[in-house]
Amino acid sequence: MDLNYHHLRYFQAVATEGNLTRAAEKLNLSQSALSTQIRTLEARLGHALFERVGRTLELTEVGRITLDHAARIFATGDELLAVLRRESLQTPPLRVGALSTLSRNFQLGFLRPVIAEAGTGIVLRSGQVDGLLEDLAALRLDVVLMTEPPRPGAGEDLVAHRIAEQPVGLHGLPERMAHPTLRALLEREPVIVPTESPIRTGFDALVARLGVNVTIAADVDDMAMVRLLAREGAGVAVAPSVVLKDEIRDGVLQTAKFDLKIVETFYAVTVRRNFPHPMLRDLLPTEAAA
Repeated sequence: MDLNYHHLRYFQAVATEGNLTRAAEKLNLSQSALSTQIRTLEARLGHALFERVGRTLELTEVGRITLDHAARIFATGDELLAVLRRESLQTPPLRVGALSTLSRNFQLGFLRPVIAEAGTGIVLRSGQVDGLLEDLAALRLDVVLMTEPPRPGAGEDLVAHRIAEQPVGLHGLPERMAHPTLRALLEREPVIVPTESPIRTGFDALVARLGVNVTIAADVDDMAMVRLLAREGAGVAVAPSVVLKDEIRDGVLQTAKFDLKIVETFYAVTVRRNFPHPMLRDLLPTEAAA
């Protein structure tokens, strides 16, 4: 007997709810009918999928394996429907995820080639790495913008495309930039630094190498806030120039002449698909990052 698609749907609902009664209500089935469907699937697989812990159903090891495969099966089905819809309807929106800390200016620059494309739209979502990659794997997103490639084990079907590199500099009000050396600037001016990022790691290494004590004016996890604080004169921002390009162009902020030897790399992460979103052809390099 072949696996039944509906049995997997019922199993996924119970696994998600952790409770047979709630899952039955959600599926508009009787609890006894749902229980029968789960037993049928267990009989087909030859293993128990759940074990009862108090009032909760918890997945066995086989249950966790089955849930992982079920998610991929349903994702493939969703992709099939999306591809078929494209044959008869206009191209669906490009769904883009980006780290909440990522520069808005950089995101705009990445999307500029397709912003004005006729017959489609763009859906933008910001968030944290794990949630964004989960949505990407489930085909709820077409691409995720990050400053690091996914860590090993994040997903074997993920592909990291290196799309840009930006040197990191020091940017501040003109009166804060009049220092003869990098050491003097760091010793005398408070700095605005991003939290837990490759930039922060590189900056901490620079400070340690120079042996200077710096004053942290602000430690923030949002590049938009780094930009605003620099404009307000709170300190000198440690960031790629793309973050503050409008202020630098207008002379509101200046970039120090010192080379920090820190580079931020930007990645567009996709998942291997037979039918990727057509707009990605205009956005991604032909080869993925190593």
